[in-house]
Amino acid sequence: MSLVFYVNGVIQTLDARRGPELLIDYLHDELDLSGTKFGCGIGVCRACTVSARIPPDTAPVPVISCSTTLDMIDGAQITTIEGLRLPDRLRPIQEAFLRHFAFQCGYCTPGFVMAAQIFLDGLTDTGTLPADLDAAIEAAVGSHICRCSGYVRYYTAIRETAENIVFRGD
Repeated sequence: MSLVFYVNGVIQTLDARRGPELLIDYLHDELDLSGTKFGCGIGVCRACTVSARIPPDTAPVPVISCSTTLDMIDGAQITTIEGLRLPDRLRPIQEAFLRHFAFQCGYCTPGFVMAAQIFLDGLTDTGTLPADLDAAIEAAVGSHICRCSGYVRYYTAIRETAENIVFRGD
């Protein structure tokens, strides 16, 4: 029996006996994808957030990789911070984070970027109005922990990106 899932578009086929292994360990140790950060180890800080499309749903959802086992993602499409890479430029949310210096040490940044991108990707589907944007951002990233207290800058960057992409159509 096998586990089959995708990481950044590349198929991964593993013996099902590896099911209890943690996703973050697999990303780091097997795929050398170290952008996803291990923080608290119990899913509270959310530094280890990755994006997952888990059938039958097609919308991406945030997954806490430090407490998600491989058998939980069987059939899923996982995207890590490395998988957001575009060939010739940064994504708008990454540009906004840089423009607003929305990080200090940067350790939590990959988790914030992943959650923000998932939020932005689904924003038009939710019918969020500009007046409801702050509450929607809070719902999307409010549980992420930044030990350097960069929250205002993260929220500003996410708000700006949402306004530019979704509400202005840039």
